[in-house]
Amino acid sequence: MKNTMMKVTLAVTMLVGGVLGQGAVDVSKADAAAPTTKAQPIMTDNLSKYGLKKDVELPVTVTTAGLSYTLEKIMIYDFNSTEAINLRKTYKYGDQSGLIAKPQYFIWTKITVKNNSKKTIDNINGEYWDLRFGKDIVDPVSNWSRIGKTNDKLALNRIVLKPGEQLSTYQAYMYKGSFNYFAIGLAHDGQFSEKYIMENQ
Repeated sequence: MKNTMMKVTLAVTMLVGGVLGQGAVDVSKADAAAPTTKAQPIMTDNLSKYGLKKDVELPVTVTTAGLSYTLEKIMIYDFNSTEAINLRKTYKYGDQSGLIAKPQYFIWTKITVKNNSKKTIDNINGEYWDLRFGKDIVDPVSNWSRIGKTNDKLALNRIVLKPGEQLSTYQAYMYKGSFNYFAIGLAHDGQFSEKYIMENQ
């Protein structure tokens, strides 16, 4: 019986040794040798395309009087680029806004707005925040595909937030002018705050 067990053990040992000798993989060495796949960073802007070198990275939050605005993402497109045309067609943005005739750029932003104040905010009489690149106006524009929706999460027109509420959404702008700097301004309840993403060149 002992001789039989010894023969079986010897056969198994030789089999394992033979397999290892024929290119068996050592798991610990394989893990060490395997290339690591790093997650690609999420693109939050294309500002460098327009000569804007950021002093701070997105997301950027501006807060005043209990209202906070966070710019999560911003993409600037030439007005007649494929990306701009697709967005304009999808949400039925007009070829021009109320203030800017023949805009050069279509700007698409992802934002989060939080109302930590004691008052309801409603942009029906004007925006609480603005984007600034130079002396010219960066004009927020309404879309006609979702014009009746309040607090739309896909394409913002009207925002109404009660105290304690927040909204993450997308907002479009049109612009004609130069890119000298990039700042966000926020006004609420008689107070104002701003933050520069890129100082004056």
